Amino acid sequence: MQGIVIVTGASGFLGPALCRALKAAGWRVHAVMRRRATGPWDKAVTLDLGRHCIPDDLLADVDCVFHLAGKAHAVAQGNDADEEYRLANYQSTLDLLAAARVQGVRGFVYFSSVKAMDEDRPPVWVGATPGTPYGRSKRAAEEAVLLSGSVAHPVVLRSSLVYGPHPKGYLARLIRAVRAGWFPPLPELGNGRSMVHREDLVDAAIACAHEPRARGRTYVVTDGTPYSTRQIYEFILEALGRRVPGWTLPVGLLRLAALSGDGIGRLRGRRFIFDSEVLEKLIGSACYDGAPIARELGFQPRRTLRDSMAEMVSTISEVSWF
Repeated sequence: MQGIVIVTGASGFLGPALCRALKAAGWRVHAVMRRRATGPWDKAVTLDLGRHCIPDDLLADVDCVFHLAGKAHAVAQGNDADEEYRLANYQSTLDLLAAARVQGVRGFVYFSSVKAMDEDRPPVWVGATPGTPYGRSKRAAEEAVLLSGSVAHPVVLRSSLVYGPHPKGYLARLIRAVRAGWFPPLPELGNGRSMVHREDLVDAAIACAHEPRARGRTYVVTDGTPYSTRQIYEFILEALGRRVPGWTLPVGLLRLAALSGDGIGRLRGRRFIFDSEVLEKLIGSACYDGAPIARELGFQPRRTLRDSMAEMVSTISEVSWF
Protein backbone atom coordinates (compact mmCIF):
# COMPACT_ATOMS: atom_id res chain seq x y z
CA MET A 1 0.00 0.00 0.00
CA GLN A 2 1.52 3.30 -1.09
CA GLY A 3 -0.48 5.64 1.17
CA ILE A 4 -3.67 7.68 1.17
CA VAL A 5 -5.09 9.95 -1.50
CA ILE A 6 -8.20 12.13 -1.46
CA VAL A 7 -10.44 12.33 -4.54
CA THR A 8 -13.09 15.06 -4.40
CA GLY A 9 -16.08 14.79 -6.71
CA ALA A 10 -15.43 11.06 -6.72
CA SER A 11 -18.93 10.05 -7.77
CA GLY A 12 -18.98 12.19 -10.95
CA PHE A 13 -18.16 11.34 -14.56
CA LEU A 14 -14.40 11.12 -14.04
CA GLY A 15 -14.13 10.21 -10.35
CA PRO A 16 -14.82 6.46 -10.39
CA ALA A 17 -12.29 5.86 -13.18
CA LEU A 18 -9.65 7.83 -11.26
CA CYS A 19 -10.40 5.98 -8.03
CA ARG A 20 -10.16 2.59 -9.75
CA ALA A 21 -6.79 3.47 -11.27
CA LEU A 22 -5.43 4.76 -7.96
CA LYS A 23 -6.53 1.62 -6.11
CA ALA A 24 -4.99 -0.54 -8.83
CA ALA A 25 -1.73 1.33 -8.26
CA GLY A 26 -1.83 0.47 -4.55
CA TRP A 27 -3.26 3.64 -3.01
CA ARG A 28 -5.89 3.80 -0.28
CA VAL A 29 -8.60 6.07 -1.70
CA HIS A 30 -10.76 8.39 0.38
CA ALA A 31 -13.64 9.76 -1.68
CA VAL A 32 -15.35 13.10 -1.02
CA MET A 33 -18.78 13.77 -2.55
CA ARG A 34 -21.91 15.82 -1.94
CA ARG A 35 -24.22 12.78 -1.81
CA ARG A 36 -23.20 9.35 -0.60
CA ALA A 37 -22.65 6.77 -3.31
CA THR A 38 -20.99 3.41 -3.64
CA GLY A 39 -17.90 3.11 -5.77
CA PRO A 40 -14.27 1.97 -6.05
CA TRP A 41 -13.00 3.68 -2.89
CA ASP A 42 -11.99 2.63 0.60
CA LYS A 43 -13.77 5.39 2.49
CA ALA A 44 -16.50 7.87 1.55
CA VAL A 45 -17.09 11.29 3.10
CA THR A 46 -20.12 13.44 2.27
CA LEU A 47 -19.27 17.13 2.19
CA ASP A 48 -20.48 20.17 0.25
CA LEU A 49 -17.11 21.77 -0.48
CA GLY A 50 -17.12 25.54 -0.60
CA ARG A 51 -20.14 25.73 1.70
CA HIS A 52 -19.26 23.41 4.58
CA CYS A 53 -16.19 23.54 6.79
CA ILE A 54 -13.61 20.84 6.15
CA PRO A 55 -13.25 18.43 9.10
CA ASP A 56 -9.90 18.77 10.84
CA ASP A 57 -8.94 15.17 10.16
CA LEU A 58 -10.10 14.91 6.52
CA LEU A 59 -6.59 15.33 5.10
CA ALA A 60 -4.69 13.67 7.94
CA ASP A 61 -1.92 11.39 6.60
CA VAL A 62 -2.97 12.17 3.00
CA ASP A 63 -0.18 12.21 0.42
CA CYS A 64 -2.05 13.85 -2.49
CA VAL A 65 -5.38 15.53 -3.20
CA PHE A 66 -7.04 15.06 -6.59
CA HIS A 67 -9.56 17.90 -6.68
CA LEU A 68 -12.31 17.12 -9.18
CA ALA A 69 -15.32 18.60 -7.38
CA GLY A 70 -16.90 21.78 -8.71
CA LYS A 71 -19.80 23.23 -10.63
CA ALA A 72 -19.69 22.43 -14.32
CA HIS A 73 -19.74 24.87 -17.22
CA ALA A 74 -23.24 26.14 -18.16
CA VAL A 75 -24.88 24.55 -15.12
CA ALA A 76 -25.24 27.70 -13.02
CA GLN A 77 -27.38 30.36 -14.66
CA GLY A 78 -29.05 33.60 -13.66
CA ASN A 79 -27.97 36.52 -11.52
CA ASP A 80 -26.31 34.36 -8.86
CA ALA A 81 -24.17 32.33 -11.30
CA ASP A 82 -20.96 34.13 -10.34
CA GLU A 83 -21.47 33.36 -6.66
CA GLU A 84 -22.37 29.73 -7.37
CA TYR A 85 -19.19 29.23 -9.37
CA ARG A 86 -17.10 31.14 -6.82
CA LEU A 87 -18.20 28.88 -3.98
CA ALA A 88 -18.08 25.57 -5.83
CA ASN A 89 -14.90 26.11 -7.84
CA TYR A 90 -12.81 28.74 -6.06
CA GLN A 91 -13.79 28.68 -2.37
CA SER A 92 -13.73 24.90 -2.28
CA THR A 93 -10.16 24.98 -3.58
CA LEU A 94 -9.08 27.61 -1.05
CA ASP A 95 -10.52 25.54 1.80
CA LEU A 96 -8.79 22.36 0.63
CA LEU A 97 -5.47 24.15 0.21
CA ALA A 98 -5.71 25.58 3.73
CA ALA A 99 -6.41 22.13 5.15
CA ALA A 100 -3.60 20.64 3.07
CA ARG A 101 -1.15 23.20 4.45
CA VAL A 102 -2.10 22.35 8.04
CA GLN A 103 -1.75 18.61 7.47
CA GLY A 104 1.44 18.80 5.42
CA VAL A 105 -0.05 17.25 2.28
CA ARG A 106 2.59 16.86 -0.42
CA GLY A 107 0.64 16.93 -3.69
CA PHE A 108 -2.41 18.68 -5.11
CA VAL A 109 -3.69 17.95 -8.63
CA TYR A 110 -6.39 20.40 -9.66
CA PHE A 111 -8.74 19.43 -12.48
CA SER A 112 -9.45 22.67 -14.28
CA SER A 113 -10.78 23.25 -17.78
CA VAL A 114 -9.77 24.83 -21.07
CA LYS A 115 -12.56 27.31 -20.24
CA ALA A 116 -10.07 28.90 -17.84
CA MET A 117 -8.27 30.19 -20.94
CA ASP A 118 -8.99 33.25 -23.07
CA GLU A 119 -11.96 32.41 -25.30
CA ASP A 120 -11.35 35.41 -27.57
CA ARG A 121 -8.07 34.12 -29.00
CA PRO A 122 -7.50 32.10 -32.19
CA PRO A 123 -8.50 28.40 -32.37
CA VAL A 124 -5.25 27.11 -30.85
CA TRP A 125 -4.05 29.15 -27.92
CA VAL A 126 -2.73 29.43 -24.38
CA GLY A 127 -4.75 32.31 -23.02
CA ALA A 128 -5.08 34.58 -20.03
CA THR A 129 -8.56 36.09 -19.60
CA PRO A 130 -11.55 33.75 -19.28
CA GLY A 131 -14.79 35.12 -20.67
CA THR A 132 -17.40 33.36 -18.48
CA PRO A 133 -18.17 33.18 -14.73
CA TYR A 134 -17.24 29.50 -14.87
CA GLY A 135 -13.94 30.21 -16.59
CA ARG A 136 -13.06 33.01 -14.17
CA SER A 137 -13.76 30.81 -11.15
CA LYS A 138 -11.58 28.03 -12.55
CA ARG A 139 -8.75 30.45 -13.35
CA ALA A 140 -8.87 31.92 -9.83
CA ALA A 141 -8.69 28.40 -8.38
CA GLU A 142 -5.74 27.56 -10.64
CA GLU A 143 -3.83 30.58 -9.38
CA ALA A 144 -4.54 29.64 -5.78
CA VAL A 145 -3.21 26.12 -6.33
CA LEU A 146 -0.02 27.27 -8.02
CA LEU A 147 0.76 30.42 -6.04
CA SER A 148 -0.43 29.82 -2.48
CA GLY A 149 2.55 27.71 -1.43
CA SER A 150 0.18 25.38 0.45
CA VAL A 151 1.67 22.16 -0.97
CA ALA A 152 5.06 21.14 -2.27
CA HIS A 153 3.81 19.61 -5.52
CA PRO A 154 0.93 21.56 -7.11
CA VAL A 155 -0.26 20.71 -10.64
CA VAL A 156 -3.11 22.06 -12.78
CA LEU A 157 -4.70 20.00 -15.55
CA ARG A 158 -6.88 21.76 -18.10
CA SER A 159 -8.95 19.12 -19.79
CA SER A 160 -10.56 19.50 -23.18
CA LEU A 161 -13.99 17.90 -23.74
CA VAL A 162 -13.89 14.52 -21.99
CA TYR A 163 -15.43 11.47 -23.67
CA GLY A 164 -15.99 7.89 -22.63
CA PRO A 165 -18.83 5.55 -21.64
CA HIS A 166 -22.00 7.38 -20.53
CA PRO A 167 -20.88 10.71 -22.05
CA LYS A 168 -22.43 13.96 -20.86
CA GLY A 169 -23.47 17.25 -22.42
CA TYR A 170 -22.53 18.01 -26.03
CA LEU A 171 -21.63 14.46 -27.06
CA ALA A 172 -24.64 12.85 -25.40
CA ARG A 173 -27.05 15.26 -27.09
CA LEU A 174 -25.35 14.77 -30.45
CA ILE A 175 -25.49 10.97 -30.23
CA ARG A 176 -29.17 11.03 -29.29
CA ALA A 177 -30.00 13.44 -32.12
CA VAL A 178 -28.19 11.37 -34.75
CA ARG A 179 -29.72 8.12 -33.50
CA ALA A 180 -33.20 9.66 -33.57
CA GLY A 181 -32.64 10.95 -37.12
CA TRP A 182 -33.02 14.58 -36.10
CA PHE A 183 -29.46 15.69 -36.76
CA PRO A 184 -28.92 16.92 -40.33
CA PRO A 185 -25.88 15.80 -42.37
CA LEU A 186 -23.70 18.90 -42.24
CA PRO A 187 -20.95 19.38 -44.81
CA GLU A 188 -17.30 19.18 -43.81
CA LEU A 189 -16.63 22.67 -42.44
CA GLY A 190 -13.01 22.19 -41.40
CA ASN A 191 -13.75 23.10 -37.79
CA GLY A 192 -12.08 21.22 -34.98
CA ARG A 193 -12.79 20.33 -31.36
CA SER A 194 -10.13 18.96 -29.01
CA MET A 195 -11.18 16.06 -26.80
CA VAL A 196 -9.67 13.47 -24.49
CA HIS A 197 -10.79 10.05 -23.30
CA ARG A 198 -11.61 9.76 -19.62
CA GLU A 199 -9.03 7.01 -19.05
CA ASP A 200 -6.29 9.05 -20.72
CA LEU A 201 -7.07 12.04 -18.52
CA VAL A 202 -6.82 9.75 -15.50
CA ASP A 203 -3.43 8.47 -16.69
CA ALA A 204 -2.21 12.05 -17.13
CA ALA A 205 -3.36 13.04 -13.64
CA ILE A 206 -1.66 10.14 -11.90
CA ALA A 207 1.56 10.73 -13.83
CA CYS A 208 1.52 14.43 -12.90
CA ALA A 209 1.01 13.63 -9.23
CA HIS A 210 4.36 11.85 -9.03
CA GLU A 211 6.53 13.28 -11.79
CA PRO A 212 8.88 15.94 -10.32
CA ARG A 213 8.94 17.82 -13.63
CA ALA A 214 5.18 18.46 -13.30
CA ARG A 215 5.60 20.48 -10.10
CA GLY A 216 4.08 23.95 -10.51
CA ARG A 217 3.03 23.31 -14.09
CA THR A 218 -0.26 23.76 -15.96
CA TYR A 219 -0.99 21.24 -18.70
CA VAL A 220 -3.72 21.03 -21.31
CA VAL A 221 -4.73 17.40 -21.94
CA THR A 222 -6.13 16.24 -25.30
CA ASP A 223 -5.95 13.06 -27.37
CA GLY A 224 -3.95 14.99 -29.96
CA THR A 225 -6.61 15.02 -32.70
CA PRO A 226 -9.17 17.84 -33.19
CA TYR A 227 -12.42 16.44 -34.59
CA SER A 228 -14.76 18.26 -36.96
CA THR A 229 -18.52 18.08 -36.49
CA ARG A 230 -18.75 16.12 -39.74
CA GLN A 231 -16.22 13.56 -38.50
CA ILE A 232 -18.06 13.12 -35.21
CA TYR A 233 -21.33 12.69 -37.11
CA GLU A 234 -19.81 9.98 -39.31
CA PHE A 235 -18.27 8.20 -36.30
CA ILE A 236 -21.71 8.05 -34.67
CA LEU A 237 -23.33 6.67 -37.84
CA GLU A 238 -20.57 4.09 -38.12
CA ALA A 239 -21.15 3.00 -34.52
CA LEU A 240 -24.88 2.75 -35.22
CA GLY A 241 -24.26 0.64 -38.33
CA ARG A 242 -25.83 3.24 -40.62
CA ARG A 243 -24.74 4.62 -43.96
CA VAL A 244 -23.66 8.23 -44.40
CA PRO A 245 -26.32 10.17 -46.39
CA GLY A 246 -25.39 11.25 -49.89
CA TRP A 247 -26.54 14.83 -49.33
CA THR A 248 -25.63 17.65 -46.95
CA LEU A 249 -27.63 20.51 -45.46
CA PRO A 250 -26.40 24.03 -46.36
CA VAL A 251 -25.08 25.80 -43.27
CA GLY A 252 -26.98 28.92 -44.32
CA LEU A 253 -30.25 27.20 -43.48
CA LEU A 254 -28.96 26.36 -40.02
CA ARG A 255 -27.95 29.98 -39.49
CA LEU A 256 -31.49 31.09 -40.34
CA ALA A 257 -32.91 28.50 -37.95
CA ALA A 258 -30.54 29.69 -35.22
CA LEU A 259 -31.62 33.31 -35.70
CA SER A 260 -35.24 32.20 -35.46
CA GLY A 261 -34.39 30.35 -32.25
CA ASP A 262 -32.78 33.50 -30.85
CA GLY A 263 -36.00 35.40 -31.53
CA ILE A 264 -38.18 32.74 -29.95
CA GLY A 265 -35.95 32.74 -26.90
CA ARG A 266 -36.26 36.49 -26.48
CA LEU A 267 -40.04 36.33 -26.79
CA ARG A 268 -40.55 33.62 -24.21
CA GLY A 269 -37.80 34.73 -21.83
CA ARG A 270 -35.73 31.55 -21.97
CA ARG A 271 -33.51 29.89 -24.54
CA PHE A 272 -34.97 27.84 -27.37
CA ILE A 273 -33.59 24.33 -27.99
CA PHE A 274 -31.72 25.57 -31.09
CA ASP A 275 -30.19 29.04 -31.22
CA SER A 276 -26.95 30.77 -32.20
CA GLU A 277 -25.10 29.42 -29.17
CA VAL A 278 -25.98 25.84 -30.05
CA LEU A 279 -25.03 26.45 -33.68
CA GLU A 280 -21.63 27.82 -32.66
CA LYS A 281 -20.93 24.62 -30.73
CA LEU A 282 -21.72 22.65 -33.88
CA ILE A 283 -19.77 24.64 -36.46
CA GLY A 284 -17.18 26.50 -34.38
CA SER A 285 -13.70 25.39 -33.32
CA ALA A 286 -12.28 24.71 -29.87
CA CYS A 287 -8.75 23.43 -30.41
CA TYR A 288 -6.05 23.38 -27.74
CA ASP A 289 -2.35 22.63 -27.59
CA GLY A 290 -1.60 19.49 -25.60
CA ALA A 291 2.00 19.22 -26.79
CA PRO A 292 3.73 20.39 -23.54
CA ILE A 293 2.62 17.42 -21.42
CA ALA A 294 3.72 15.04 -24.18
CA ARG A 295 7.05 16.81 -24.60
CA GLU A 296 7.87 17.26 -20.90
CA LEU A 297 6.37 14.12 -19.34
CA GLY A 298 6.15 11.73 -22.28
CA PHE A 299 2.35 11.49 -21.97
CA GLN A 300 0.82 9.64 -24.92
CA PRO A 301 -2.98 9.17 -25.16
CA ARG A 302 -4.03 5.63 -26.02
CA ARG A 303 -7.64 6.17 -27.14
CA THR A 304 -9.34 7.95 -30.02
CA LEU A 305 -12.89 9.19 -30.42
CA ARG A 306 -13.59 6.88 -33.36
CA ASP A 307 -12.44 3.77 -31.52
CA SER A 308 -14.45 4.77 -28.44
CA MET A 309 -17.68 5.75 -30.18
CA ALA A 310 -19.36 2.32 -30.28
CA GLU A 311 -19.03 1.97 -26.51
CA MET A 312 -20.38 5.49 -25.96
CA VAL A 313 -23.36 4.94 -28.24
CA SER A 314 -24.20 1.71 -26.41
CA THR A 315 -24.33 3.52 -23.06
CA ILE A 316 -26.57 6.43 -24.11
CA SER A 317 -30.17 6.01 -22.99
CA GLU A 318 -33.12 6.37 -25.34
CA VAL A 319 -34.39 9.76 -24.17
CA SER A 320 -35.01 13.15 -25.75
CA TRP A 321 -31.72 14.66 -26.94
CA PHE A 322 -32.57 18.20 -25.82
